[in-house]
Amino acid sequence: MANKSHSVRGTAVSVSALALLGLLTACGPGGDSAGGPSTLSGTAAPASGGSTSASAGSSAGATPSATPKDGGVPGSASSAGGTPSEAISASGSVSTRCHTAELRASVGRNNPGAGQENFPIVLTNTSTHSCTLRGYPGAAFHSAAGKQLGADPKRTSGSPDTVTLTPGASAWAGLTFSNPQVSEAKAATPATLVVTPPDERDSLTVKWSGGQVPVSGNSSSVFLTVFAPGTGA
Repeated sequence: MANKSHSVRGTAVSVSALALLGLLTACGPGGDSAGGPSTLSGTAAPASGGSTSASAGSSAGATPSATPKDGGVPGSASSAGGTPSEAISASGSVSTRCHTAELRASVGRNNPGAGQENFPIVLTNTSTHSCTLRGYPGAAFHSAAGKQLGADPKRTSGSPDTVTLTPGASAWAGLTFSNPQVSEAKAATPATLVVTPPDERDSLTVKWSGGQVPVSGNSSSVFLTVFAPGTGA
């Protein structure tokens, strides 16, 4: 009976020792699997903690991919500090409104029809850089003494477009009126046509060789159209 008691105690001690050894093994260096998620090489970081620290590190220390490797400024940044490329002509000059001193005025050939006289007023860029025209010209017939003949021309309805003139290029606007011999309006023969570019104060004077124009009476109005590219020929 005593031998059996000693055997039971020995067995109990052995079982307790084995259980203690198993517990110590679970808490040792190899026990990470029991504590939380582990990150393996080449896999995504855990959802909590790991991804936040990685994004903060890249934003603080990494160079944005949009920055050129040669040290230049990205395209989006250059527009904030310089002139947009759309406003620069092929010669590298900034494209602006055409000023009177940069233009030459002329009157093209008449294209008559249905009792109407139709002349193109042509403005040509004489400068070394591109410039723009938009809208209607100003125009007035003058006598040799410099007196205006007739009322100011009226503008026809139209949608103005911005016309870019490279050096040597031209734009034209229509000058239209009824033939005085058809309309029986009072007529006069001007010596010159005074042309003012859009949004300018200074004018250009062109010799008029188009014959009589209506100055008063029936159907004496003269009309202007908006500028368009070309010479109107």
